[in-house]
Amino acid sequence: MLLLFGFLCLAGLLYFGYRWVWLPYQETEKVLQLFASGYTLQGIYELRYPFSPKMENTLKKLKAHLNTNELISATRKQAQYLALQNQINPHFLYNTLEGIRGEAIAAGLDNVAEMTEALATFFRYTISNVENLVTLEDELTNIENYYIIQQYRFGERLNLSIVYDCEDREEILKYRMPKLTLQPIVENSIFHGIERKIGRGNIRIKIETTPKRLIITVSDDGMGMEESRLRELNEKLNIQSLEYVNPDGEKKGGIAIINVNNRIKLLFGEQYGIVLYSTVNVGTDVEITLPLIAGEEKRV
Repeated sequence: MLLLFGFLCLAGLLYFGYRWVWLPYQETEKVLQLFASGYTLQGIYELRYPFSPKMENTLKKLKAHLNTNELISATRKQAQYLALQNQINPHFLYNTLEGIRGEAIAAGLDNVAEMTEALATFFRYTISNVENLVTLEDELTNIENYYIIQQYRFGERLNLSIVYDCEDREEILKYRMPKLTLQPIVENSIFHGIERKIGRGNIRIKIETTPKRLIITVSDDGMGMEESRLRELNEKLNIQSLEYVNPDGEKKGGIAIINVNNRIKLLFGEQYGIVLYSTVNVGTDVEITLPLIAGEEKRV
Protein backbone atom coordinates (compact mmCIF):
# COMPACT_ATOMS: atom_id res chain seq x y z
CA MET A 1 0.00 0.00 0.00
CA LEU A 2 2.87 2.31 0.83
CA LEU A 3 4.49 1.64 -2.56
CA LEU A 4 1.17 2.14 -4.34
CA PHE A 5 0.61 5.41 -2.50
CA GLY A 6 4.13 6.57 -3.41
CA PHE A 7 3.61 5.62 -7.03
CA LEU A 8 0.33 7.56 -7.18
CA CYS A 9 1.98 10.60 -5.61
CA LEU A 10 4.83 10.41 -8.12
CA ALA A 11 2.38 10.04 -11.03
CA GLY A 12 0.36 13.00 -9.76
CA LEU A 13 3.50 15.07 -9.38
CA LEU A 14 4.63 14.19 -12.90
CA TYR A 15 1.21 15.00 -14.36
CA PHE A 16 1.14 18.33 -12.48
CA GLY A 17 4.61 19.18 -13.77
CA TYR A 18 3.71 18.21 -17.33
CA ARG A 19 0.33 19.96 -17.36
CA TRP A 20 1.12 23.13 -15.44
CA VAL A 21 4.87 23.60 -16.01
CA TRP A 22 6.11 21.84 -19.16
CA LEU A 23 3.20 22.63 -21.50
CA PRO A 24 3.03 26.38 -20.55
CA TYR A 25 6.82 26.55 -20.91
CA GLN A 26 6.63 24.99 -24.38
CA GLU A 27 3.85 27.37 -25.46
CA THR A 28 5.75 30.43 -24.28
CA GLU A 29 8.96 29.19 -25.87
CA LYS A 30 7.21 28.65 -29.21
CA VAL A 31 5.60 32.11 -29.23
CA LEU A 32 8.96 33.73 -28.40
CA GLN A 33 10.66 31.81 -31.21
CA LEU A 34 7.97 32.84 -33.70
CA PHE A 35 8.24 36.47 -32.58
CA ALA A 36 12.04 36.42 -32.87
CA SER A 37 11.69 35.00 -36.41
CA GLY A 38 9.12 37.64 -37.35
CA TYR A 39 6.21 35.25 -37.87
CA THR A 40 3.89 36.71 -35.22
CA LEU A 41 3.31 40.12 -33.71
CA GLN A 42 -0.10 39.82 -32.09
CA GLY A 43 0.87 36.55 -30.39
CA ILE A 44 3.52 38.22 -28.25
CA TYR A 45 0.86 40.61 -26.92
CA GLU A 46 -1.40 37.70 -25.96
CA LEU A 47 1.24 35.56 -24.24
CA ARG A 48 -0.60 33.50 -21.60
CA TYR A 49 2.34 32.19 -19.57
CA PRO A 50 5.17 34.71 -19.22
CA PHE A 51 8.23 33.27 -17.49
CA SER A 52 8.20 35.90 -14.75
CA PRO A 53 6.43 39.13 -13.68
CA LYS A 54 9.38 41.07 -15.10
CA MET A 55 8.86 39.46 -18.47
CA GLU A 56 5.15 40.29 -18.35
CA ASN A 57 5.92 43.95 -17.59
CA THR A 58 8.49 44.02 -20.40
CA LEU A 59 5.92 42.77 -22.89
CA LYS A 60 3.44 45.41 -21.73
CA LYS A 61 6.08 48.09 -22.35
CA LEU A 62 6.80 46.62 -25.77
CA LYS A 63 3.12 46.74 -26.67
CA ALA A 64 2.92 50.37 -25.55
CA HIS A 65 5.90 51.41 -27.68
CA LEU A 66 5.31 49.19 -30.69
CA ASN A 67 1.59 49.40 -31.36
CA THR A 68 -0.15 48.49 -34.58
CA ASN A 69 -1.19 52.07 -35.33
CA GLU A 70 2.46 53.10 -35.62
CA LEU A 71 3.15 50.21 -37.98
CA ILE A 72 0.13 51.12 -40.10
CA SER A 73 1.36 54.71 -40.21
CA ALA A 74 4.74 53.50 -41.46
CA THR A 75 3.20 51.36 -44.17
CA ARG A 76 0.95 54.24 -45.26
CA LYS A 77 4.07 56.35 -45.71
CA GLN A 78 5.58 53.60 -47.86
CA ALA A 79 2.45 53.48 -50.03
CA GLN A 80 2.64 57.24 -50.41
CA TYR A 81 6.34 56.96 -51.27
CA LEU A 82 5.58 54.47 -54.03
CA ALA A 83 2.91 56.78 -55.42
CA LEU A 84 4.88 60.01 -55.07
CA GLN A 85 8.49 58.90 -55.29
CA ASN A 86 9.27 61.58 -57.90
CA GLN A 87 7.45 64.28 -55.91
CA ILE A 88 5.27 65.19 -58.91
CA ASN A 89 2.92 68.08 -58.38
CA PRO A 90 -0.42 66.41 -59.16
CA HIS A 91 -2.21 69.54 -60.38
CA PHE A 92 0.63 70.37 -62.74
CA LEU A 93 0.58 66.78 -63.98
CA TYR A 94 -3.19 66.74 -64.59
CA ASN A 95 -3.15 70.10 -66.38
CA THR A 96 -0.20 69.08 -68.55
CA LEU A 97 -1.81 65.78 -69.54
CA GLU A 98 -5.12 67.52 -70.34
CA GLY A 99 -3.21 69.97 -72.52
CA ILE A 100 -1.50 67.12 -74.39
CA ARG A 101 -4.85 65.36 -74.82
CA GLY A 102 -6.48 68.50 -76.22
CA GLU A 103 -3.66 68.99 -78.72
CA ALA A 104 -3.85 65.32 -79.73
CA ILE A 105 -7.61 65.54 -80.38
CA ALA A 106 -7.14 68.72 -82.40
CA ALA A 107 -4.49 66.97 -84.50
CA GLY A 108 -6.66 63.89 -84.99
CA LEU A 109 -4.34 61.67 -82.95
CA ASP A 110 -7.05 59.68 -81.22
CA ASN A 111 -4.67 57.00 -79.89
CA VAL A 112 -2.48 59.61 -78.20
CA ALA A 113 -5.56 61.28 -76.72
CA GLU A 114 -6.85 57.96 -75.35
CA MET A 115 -3.50 57.04 -73.81
CA THR A 116 -3.13 60.49 -72.26
CA GLU A 117 -6.61 60.31 -70.74
CA ALA A 118 -5.89 56.85 -69.30
CA LEU A 119 -2.59 58.09 -67.87
CA ALA A 120 -4.22 61.14 -66.25
CA THR A 121 -6.98 59.00 -64.71
CA PHE A 122 -4.44 56.46 -63.47
CA PHE A 123 -2.27 59.09 -61.77
CA ARG A 124 -5.27 60.84 -60.25
CA TYR A 125 -6.41 57.56 -58.66
CA THR A 126 -2.90 56.60 -57.54
CA ILE A 127 -1.93 59.89 -55.92
CA SER A 128 -5.14 60.94 -54.17
CA ASN A 129 -6.21 59.62 -50.74
CA VAL A 130 -3.75 56.72 -50.60
CA GLU A 131 -4.81 55.67 -47.09
CA ASN A 132 -8.50 54.99 -47.75
CA LEU A 133 -10.28 51.75 -48.46
CA VAL A 134 -11.86 51.67 -51.90
CA THR A 135 -14.32 49.38 -53.65
CA LEU A 136 -13.20 46.42 -55.71
CA GLU A 137 -14.83 48.19 -58.66
CA ASP A 138 -12.51 51.19 -58.18
CA GLU A 139 -9.45 48.94 -58.06
CA LEU A 140 -10.48 47.09 -61.22
CA THR A 141 -11.20 50.36 -63.05
CA ASN A 142 -7.68 51.50 -62.17
CA ILE A 143 -6.31 48.22 -63.51
CA GLU A 144 -8.18 48.72 -66.79
CA ASN A 145 -6.63 52.19 -67.17
CA TYR A 146 -3.21 50.74 -66.39
CA TYR A 147 -3.82 48.05 -69.01
CA ILE A 148 -4.65 50.68 -71.64
CA ILE A 149 -1.33 52.38 -70.91
CA GLN A 150 0.63 49.12 -71.12
CA GLN A 151 -1.10 48.12 -74.38
CA TYR A 152 0.62 51.02 -76.13
CA ARG A 153 3.91 49.38 -75.23
CA PHE A 154 3.11 45.69 -75.67
CA GLY A 155 0.30 45.89 -78.23
CA GLU A 156 -1.30 42.51 -78.96
CA ARG A 157 1.41 40.76 -76.93
CA LEU A 158 -0.54 41.56 -73.76
CA ASN A 159 -4.05 40.42 -72.91
CA LEU A 160 -6.01 41.06 -69.69
CA SER A 161 -9.17 39.27 -68.59
CA ILE A 162 -11.28 39.53 -65.41
CA VAL A 163 -13.27 36.49 -64.31
CA TYR A 164 -15.97 36.41 -61.60
CA ASP A 165 -16.42 33.02 -59.92
CA CYS A 166 -19.60 34.13 -58.15
CA GLU A 167 -23.23 34.79 -58.96
CA ASP A 168 -23.85 38.37 -57.78
CA ARG A 169 -21.22 40.41 -59.60
CA GLU A 170 -22.73 43.77 -58.62
CA GLU A 171 -22.55 42.95 -54.91
CA ILE A 172 -18.98 41.68 -55.18
CA LEU A 173 -17.84 44.93 -56.80
CA LYS A 174 -19.03 46.88 -53.74
CA TYR A 175 -16.74 45.09 -51.30
CA ARG A 176 -13.94 47.28 -49.98
CA MET A 177 -10.19 46.73 -49.94
CA PRO A 178 -6.93 48.67 -49.41
CA LYS A 179 -6.19 51.05 -52.22
CA LEU A 180 -3.38 50.11 -54.64
CA THR A 181 -3.60 46.41 -53.88
CA LEU A 182 -3.95 45.07 -57.42
CA GLN A 183 -1.89 47.43 -59.60
CA PRO A 184 1.55 46.62 -58.07
CA ILE A 185 0.81 42.90 -58.47
CA VAL A 186 -0.34 43.25 -62.09
CA GLU A 187 2.76 45.35 -62.75
CA ASN A 188 4.95 42.56 -61.34
CA SER A 189 3.15 40.03 -63.54
CA ILE A 190 3.88 42.11 -66.63
CA PHE A 191 7.49 43.02 -66.01
CA HIS A 192 8.71 39.84 -64.31
CA GLY A 193 6.53 37.37 -66.20
CA ILE A 194 5.21 38.60 -69.55
CA GLU A 195 7.94 41.02 -70.67
CA ARG A 196 10.63 38.32 -70.93
CA LYS A 197 8.31 35.87 -72.70
CA ILE A 198 8.39 35.37 -76.45
CA GLY A 199 4.95 35.76 -77.97
CA ARG A 200 1.60 36.63 -76.46
CA GLY A 201 1.17 36.92 -72.70
CA ASN A 202 -2.06 36.65 -70.73
CA ILE A 203 -2.98 38.04 -67.33
CA ARG A 204 -6.17 36.86 -65.64
CA ILE A 205 -7.74 38.33 -62.52
CA LYS A 206 -10.12 35.88 -60.87
CA ILE A 207 -12.58 37.14 -58.23
CA GLU A 208 -14.23 34.71 -55.80
CA THR A 209 -15.70 34.81 -52.31
CA THR A 210 -16.33 32.57 -49.33
CA PRO A 211 -18.78 33.42 -46.52
CA LYS A 212 -16.08 35.53 -44.82
CA ARG A 213 -13.37 36.19 -47.39
CA LEU A 214 -12.67 37.90 -50.69
CA ILE A 215 -10.10 35.97 -52.72
CA ILE A 216 -8.45 37.56 -55.76
CA THR A 217 -5.99 35.59 -57.87
CA VAL A 218 -3.76 37.38 -60.39
CA SER A 219 -2.38 34.81 -62.84
CA ASP A 220 0.06 35.14 -65.72
CA ASP A 221 1.42 32.62 -68.21
CA GLY A 222 4.86 34.20 -68.21
CA MET A 223 8.29 32.85 -67.35
CA GLY A 224 7.47 31.73 -63.81
CA MET A 225 10.21 31.44 -61.20
CA GLU A 226 12.60 28.90 -59.77
CA GLU A 227 11.48 26.94 -56.71
CA SER A 228 14.19 28.53 -54.54
CA ARG A 229 13.06 32.06 -55.44
CA LEU A 230 9.42 31.10 -54.91
CA ARG A 231 10.22 29.68 -51.48
CA GLU A 232 12.23 32.80 -50.56
CA LEU A 233 9.35 35.13 -51.49
CA ASN A 234 6.72 33.05 -49.67
CA GLU A 235 8.88 33.04 -46.54
CA LYS A 236 9.05 36.84 -46.68
CA LEU A 237 5.28 37.00 -47.19
CA ASN A 238 4.77 34.95 -44.01
CA ILE A 239 6.70 37.47 -41.93
CA GLN A 240 5.50 40.91 -40.80
CA SER A 241 8.47 43.17 -41.34
CA LEU A 242 9.17 46.84 -41.95
CA GLU A 243 12.43 46.21 -43.83
CA TYR A 244 10.59 46.98 -47.09
CA VAL A 245 9.88 50.55 -45.91
CA ASN A 246 13.43 51.48 -46.94
CA PRO A 247 13.04 51.79 -50.72
CA ASP A 248 16.78 51.47 -51.33
CA GLY A 249 17.09 48.30 -49.29
CA GLU A 250 16.24 45.91 -52.10
CA LYS A 251 16.49 46.14 -55.85
CA LYS A 252 15.17 42.70 -56.77
CA GLY A 253 11.62 42.08 -57.96
CA GLY A 254 9.03 41.24 -55.36
CA ILE A 255 9.24 44.28 -53.09
CA ALA A 256 5.87 45.60 -54.37
CA ILE A 257 4.14 42.33 -53.47
CA ILE A 258 5.78 42.35 -50.04
CA ASN A 259 4.57 45.92 -49.52
CA VAL A 260 0.97 45.00 -50.40
CA ASN A 261 1.13 41.88 -48.21
CA ASN A 262 2.39 43.83 -45.19
CA ARG A 263 -0.37 46.41 -45.54
CA ILE A 264 -3.01 43.67 -45.65
CA LYS A 265 -1.63 41.85 -42.58
CA LEU A 266 -1.26 45.05 -40.56
CA LEU A 267 -4.80 46.16 -41.35
CA PHE A 268 -6.68 42.89 -41.06
CA GLY A 269 -4.51 40.32 -39.27
CA GLU A 270 -2.04 37.55 -39.96
CA GLN A 271 -4.69 35.20 -41.42
CA TYR A 272 -4.94 37.43 -44.50
CA GLY A 273 -2.35 38.28 -47.12
CA ILE A 274 -0.65 36.90 -50.21
CA VAL A 275 0.59 33.47 -51.29
CA LEU A 276 2.55 32.77 -54.49
CA TYR A 277 2.39 29.70 -56.72
CA SER A 278 4.71 29.43 -59.70
CA THR A 279 6.20 27.00 -62.21
CA VAL A 280 9.10 27.81 -64.52
CA ASN A 281 7.96 28.44 -68.11
CA VAL A 282 4.32 27.96 -67.09
CA GLY A 283 3.45 31.07 -65.08
CA THR A 284 2.70 32.51 -61.67
CA ASP A 285 -0.42 32.81 -59.52
CA VAL A 286 -0.63 35.50 -56.84
CA GLU A 287 -3.46 34.71 -54.43
CA ILE A 288 -4.71 37.62 -52.31
CA THR A 289 -6.96 36.86 -49.34
CA LEU A 290 -8.97 39.71 -47.77
CA PRO A 291 -11.87 39.95 -45.32
CA LEU A 292 -15.31 40.73 -46.73
CA ILE A 293 -15.91 44.42 -45.97
CA ALA A 294 -19.15 45.84 -47.33
CA GLY A 295 -20.64 49.32 -47.52
CA GLU A 296 -18.86 52.41 -46.31
CA GLU A 297 -17.00 50.74 -43.46
CA LYS A 298 -13.44 52.03 -43.08
CA ARG A 299 -10.69 50.05 -41.41
CA VAL A 300 -7.68 52.29 -42.14
